[in-house]
Amino acid sequence: MTDPGRPPLLALRLSLFYLAFFLFIGVNMPFWPLWLAGRGLDAGEIGVLLAAPAWVRVVANPLLARLADRRGETRRPLLVVLGSATLLYLLFALTDGFWPIFAVTLVASSLLAAVMPLGDSLTMHMALQGHVQYGRVRLWGSISFIAAAMGGGAVLAGRPVDLILAGLVLALVLTFVTVLFLPEWRRAPASGGRGGFATLLGDRRFVLFLVSASLIQASHSVLYGFGSLHWEAAGIAKPTIGWLWAEGVVAEILLFAVGAAVLRRVDGPRLLALAGVAGVVRWLALGLSAELPVLVAVQVLHGLTFGGAHLAAMEIIARGTPSNLAPAAQSLYSAVALGGGFGITMLASGRLYGEVGGQAFFAMAALALAGTAVAAQLARPGAQPKAIS
Repeated sequence: MTDPGRPPLLALRLSLFYLAFFLFIGVNMPFWPLWLAGRGLDAGEIGVLLAAPAWVRVVANPLLARLADRRGETRRPLLVVLGSATLLYLLFALTDGFWPIFAVTLVASSLLAAVMPLGDSLTMHMALQGHVQYGRVRLWGSISFIAAAMGGGAVLAGRPVDLILAGLVLALVLTFVTVLFLPEWRRAPASGGRGGFATLLGDRRFVLFLVSASLIQASHSVLYGFGSLHWEAAGIAKPTIGWLWAEGVVAEILLFAVGAAVLRRVDGPRLLALAGVAGVVRWLALGLSAELPVLVAVQVLHGLTFGGAHLAAMEIIARGTPSNLAPAAQSLYSAVALGGGFGITMLASGRLYGEVGGQAFFAMAALALAGTAVAAQLARPGAQPKAIS
């Protein structure tokens, strides 16, 4: 591995990467459904398009992670996928109708699927070497998300939704530039076998973790796909919607800022179970009401339902897998928890929201409850993840 540089400078370089890429996420997550609706697509079609990236991760993440491992590199694969995805996003300006948009979505998403697993693998490697603290680097992504959600809502008020696509392209270009300055994590090129994935999937504790994380993360699908549309239909103004998204991420930032202290008191499996409990409360409340005071009260739980679940996942992977299996573990987490499981529920959420509206959040509460039950099994004495040999 090349010299990563002094810890403060290294933390800055990694933080800028998260800041730029979460600018993309912060525009995409709250406002991309509005761009799709502006193209004349209905709720079912939007659900399919929002589910497609999650499904693509199931195949793309392990494949691209494997290709990166064979080269023993991190930075160059990131540059290739980001550069290619930026060109593809420009094609959205020329697409119209469900099938052309679906085709571009599949290819662009297959490339972007590798960005976070590769970035998180690099950051966690630096954290385990004592160069940085993961939470304090990652929180800059959350700050960027807030800026995008708040700024996006203000910019879009009374303006055409075409600005959403322009913001996404700009964010991808900025992310590409930040990757140029990341340190290179050079590893011995991996062999052509599937031993790493087989080892991980053969470990009962790691599988329990994947199932629990998948259920808890999948329970966000109605919010991510239709939260903005539901709130707008309830009379919430676009700038206020941006503030609601920002509020949730503020709570996430606060958790990441004290993440190391939290994990000294609550281990990964128990933090994952706590995230599931918070999800049950959050989705029940959103299913019962779309009144602004209720939304303000429960959005703070995003700090646990997403931030806590993600921090727990990073801890479980870091402490439960050796360094040579870390990229494979990260790609499986992204492919299963943020890919296949999320894709199933997002696909169902489009139809469910189209039929019952905000009551679809009750189904999300059931998913969070199931995830909590699995996490409780993982947190039992003697069942906590240990290093996989």
